[in-house]
Amino acid sequence: MLYKLKFVFTAVLFGSLLFSCNKLLDKKSSRIADEAGSWQSFENARSGLIGIYGLFRAALADNNAHWMWGELRAGDFRSVSRQDLKAVVDGELTAAYPLLENVANWRRLYAVINAANVFIERVEGCLADKRYTEAYYKLDVAQARALRAFAYFYMVRIWGDVPFTTSSGDGGNFEALPRTDKNEILSFAEQELIAAADNLPYIYSGSDPEQKFPPNYYGYGQSQWLNAPVTRLAAYALLAHIAAWKGQYTEVVIYTDFIESNFSKSNVSASSVAFVTSPTGLFSGDATDNYRQILGFRFPKNQKETTISGHIEQLTLANTVNFTMSKQLPDIYVPKDVIAELFPSAAGNDDRFGYDNRYTPPLLYTTYFENYNAEIPVFKKIRVADGGTGTGDYAVFNSSIIFTRLEELRLLRAEAYAAIGDQGTALSILNGIRSNRNLKGVSLSENGDVLKDIFDERRRELMGEGWRWYDIVRYNRIRRNNPEFNKLLDNDGIYWPVAQDVLNRNPDLKQNTYWK
Repeated sequence: MLYKLKFVFTAVLFGSLLFSCNKLLDKKSSRIADEAGSWQSFENARSGLIGIYGLFRAALADNNAHWMWGELRAGDFRSVSRQDLKAVVDGELTAAYPLLENVANWRRLYAVINAANVFIERVEGCLADKRYTEAYYKLDVAQARALRAFAYFYMVRIWGDVPFTTSSGDGGNFEALPRTDKNEILSFAEQELIAAADNLPYIYSGSDPEQKFPPNYYGYGQSQWLNAPVTRLAAYALLAHIAAWKGQYTEVVIYTDFIESNFSKSNVSASSVAFVTSPTGLFSGDATDNYRQILGFRFPKNQKETTISGHIEQLTLANTVNFTMSKQLPDIYVPKDVIAELFPSAAGNDDRFGYDNRYTPPLLYTTYFENYNAEIPVFKKIRVADGGTGTGDYAVFNSSIIFTRLEELRLLRAEAYAAIGDQGTALSILNGIRSNRNLKGVSLSENGDVLKDIFDERRRELMGEGWRWYDIVRYNRIRRNNPEFNKLLDNDGIYWPVAQDVLNRNPDLKQNTYWK
């Protein structure tokens, strides 16, 4: 009982912090001038920077927004019984459900931007503390600029044109700002990341050949910082994705060239299926040797950051023979016919899911799914319960929200080569990924559609990680051969509607064209 109460308290505290942040955004900030005196020390700088990361993580985790925006709409998951989740899957984003109204509200992402704006404007005052050196200052500002660019990229993918500000004075009352063209915002984000990249290390508190980064960053060693702050590699990963979203695939090749040439400097390596799906592997926030989350947000148990919400497991896990839980059915699942389509046995002995015909009877690999023979299979690819050691008795989770990893970026690189017409290089990269998943390679002579093969592989490899909707958009932007989806592309239907609460606060804002 005490164990349960601990996590209930954690959840209430987490929710109250979000509520307090939301209340602060309800009115124009009058705190900036008062806070000027709070930016004078080493500790002030550290708290301000960590606060930006915390707000960003909260924005993605709240209402499981990361998956509502990127995974559910038109994706492979279906709702078991919840009508609000079904509305997201079906693209009925103006349906009258509190979940949809909350997820359509961009206010939490603006909290990230305003915190970054305040930090960039005020942190110079901390140089008055001799412990806060110029090296700290440059590194911290670079992180804040990168996080602000990341937040704007997130919003542009979700809503298109959004209000834009780099001033804390305006940011405290963003409701009064008009929308700025999405392409202008993406260009800003790209320039910010380019400027910040050289001031970001490959590893925090690691060896520094350039001798310009703090050797023991904020008093913590390398293992405490892995997969947490934005690295140089993460900045280039964001640049690659911004370029892909803009359809500038030659630039994607350039940015991913940098990643391929330098990923070892961040101790990044490819992940086996076993490591991806291990409760103490890729998605773990507690491992001290897992550098493979190139950009993500952790919930480490060893820092008392276990939560009951904000993780995909909250939606996908349920009771199975091998994993006992009180929840008998998941909220969302991948139907058996979709699984069979994605993982055909003829393709090879896919380590992620499928039948191994070398055995009699064929051996079923269940790395991604359990209860496949039941009516509703359980998606178990991501399952970090209670720090990765939990048995399912308590529905408390610690899985990281991962934006990108090496396999994702390599598939993006293959996509870029296919888009610019270099089918051979695209195929070589794709088959490298397939080989690591125990699949035979594909060839032009088989079907001649390398681009589709690449997106199909992204669909398998990245299932549950928040990419499906954005991949559908990019694929259809390249192909333009689906009349129904072309209507979405041409009429802003790919974006979410703006929450009514946001529109009520700013009469000058107009609803996205498609949702009027």
